[in-house]
Amino acid sequence: MNEHHTEPAGPTLEELRQRLVDFAAARRWEPFHTPKNLASALTVEAGELLEIFQWLTPEQAAAVMAEPDRAHRVRDEVADVLAYLLQFCTAVGVDPLTALAAKIERNELRFPVPETPAESEEVNP
Repeated sequence: MNEHHTEPAGPTLEELRQRLVDFAAARRWEPFHTPKNLASALTVEAGELLEIFQWLTPEQAAAVMAEPDRAHRVRDEVADVLAYLLQFCTAVGVDPLTALAAKIERNELRFPVPETPAESEEVNP
């Protein structure tokens, strides 16, 4: 018998974005949530995520999530990066999912699937 267990649906991106808006508003932080400040904070948090992996070998980096303390730090930094990205998108009026979908479409055109083995040897970022 093949049982399917489905995880309960988590919050939507819009629900999380609104919680962040409400959180900042309740603390009267809106004057500080300028695009420049939010972009700066996003960069800081991305740096803190990178710091977890600094100086690790590829093998050590691949095993980070198996270590509870480091995995917890990774999840926290991912949350911080996403929170600031959502707040930045709110400040500048960008829908992050629409922006990502458009970027993927452009990349699919820019980097087509190779047709021959020789073409697949080219390295694209």
